[in-house]
Order: sequence, then C-alpha cells, then structure tokens
Amino acid sequence: MRYLLIVTLLWAFSFSLIGEYLAGRVDSYFAVLTRIVIAGLLFLPLTRWRGQAPAFVRGMLLIGALQFGITYVCLYLSFSVLSVPEVLLFTILTPLHVTLIEDALNRRFNPWALVAAAVAVLGAAIIRYDGISSGFLFGFLLLQVANFTFAAGQVLYKHLLRRYPSDEPQYRRFGFFYFGALLVALPAFWLLGNAERMPATALQWSVLGWLGVMASGIGLYWWNKGASQVDGGTLAVMNNALVPAGLLVNLLIWNHDADWLRLALGGAVIAASLPLVRLGRVARAV
Repeated sequence: MRYLLIVTLLWAFSFSLIGEYLAGRVDSYFAVLTRIVIAGLLFLPLTRWRGQAPAFVRGMLLIGALQFGITYVCLYLSFSVLSVPEVLLFTILTPLHVTLIEDALNRRFNPWALVAAAVAVLGAAIIRYDGISSGFLFGFLLLQVANFTFAAGQVLYKHLLRRYPSDEPQYRRFGFFYFGALLVALPAFWLLGNAERMPATALQWSVLGWLGVMASGIGLYWWNKGASQVDGGTLAVMNNALVPAGLLVNLLIWNHDADWLRLALGGAVIAASLPLVRLGRVARAV
C-alpha cells in the first residue's frame, strides 16, 4: 500500500509538469521515448536478463508495450486537445477498465459496467457542455485507450507474477517491461515524430529527466509492485486517488482560472459511475 501512496504523490505532479512545460512544445513521441530510455537505463544493471522463463519475458514485454508504450503515447497526445484537469478527470475511469478486463479474463459479463461508461461520458459532456468539439472527443477517446492499456498492464502483471513466482526481488525481472515499451515508442517516434520539436531549454530537459527517473522508472516499478500486493478493491481506490491529488496540485499551483464549478459537477458525475460497476459484482454474489 505504501508504494501506491508514494507513487500517487509523484504522479500528482507529473500531469501538471507535462501539461505546463512539455505539451505543445516538445514532440509527444520523443518525450515518451526519452522517458522510456531513461527509465530503462535505470533498470539495465539491476535486471537479471538470463535464466528467465521465455513466457514470462514475453508477458513482461507485452505489459510494458501496453502500460507504458501505448498508454503514454495516448496520454501525451491527449494534452494537445485537453487541459490538465480534463486529462486527470478522464483517467478516473481506469477502475472501470480494470473490471472489464478482469471479467473478460474470468469469462463474465457485467452489464452495469456499460451503464457506468455511459454515465461517465455524460460527466465528460458536462465539463465541456459549451465547447464539445472533434478535438475534445478525440482526446477523451485517447484517454480511454490509455485507461484500458494501463489497466490491462496492472491486471496482467498480477496474473504473470502468480503464474511465474520467483524468490528474486521484483526489480530483478522488471527491465523487460521497458524493452516492451520501447517496441512501441521507438517505431512511433520514427514514423510519426517531429524532429523540429525537440526540447529547447534546460527546463524542458530537466522535466524529462525527472519524469524518466522518478515517474517512469521508480514510479512505474513501485506502482506495479504495490498493485501486486493488494486486492482489487484497494487497487481501484488507489487508481482514483491520483485524480484529486493531481487536480489539487494543478489548480492550486498552475490553473487558477479553471471553472471549478463545472469541473466539480462533471467530476462528480464521472465518479458516480464507479459504484455502478460494483452493482454487477453484488448481483453476481447474490
């Protein structure tokens, strides 16, 4: 639990750093690639590369591609059309995706999850009721892809550790995660990146360095380690704890002119969608 709490604080600042200093200034694909490389170098000397089960290695590569590669590419792209508070609020749906993925793996169907998704979309519309555009919708959809892949990474990591237990510390097998992310980010930058939008100031490089070491290196490792040690309910709560923490940091330090009332109303509707997911679990248990 303590790992999840620490990472929540780290990531609360990360969203604002991306939105205030990198979004629209530094190429999104390059920013993601840089974070992966820095975090990967951090784990390079710590990982035991030989003697691992091939299926475990493939699983870690897949998890890294999903939870870091695809998630962060979509996240960075969303900042080009959404504000930091909107990005944070739309990440509140991650537990919904966790539920859908776990139900799919267990061959169950939860109709309440679909109702919850509809309610959450209504909450998003409230936030931008007078400014819904194709760009806004695109950003919302990007974040749902990011929510899904981030949720999938958490669920699959727990299942993978149970299937391939080891007496070694988890960091000894975590380096494969970043190689998986690299398999997504490197081709994405090569094909879609803009070499003219590289970091131009020491501040931008410093932000990328901090995000690479703390948020992506230590943060993602501790988050996955913490996720593997708690039950699904606790994990869902901690996924959502990031939203108020990140909003508080952004609104108090950077975004003083935000429409607090609209954000509160839309955020409350989105949050109200989450108990609907639990109704499906209660109905199955009865």
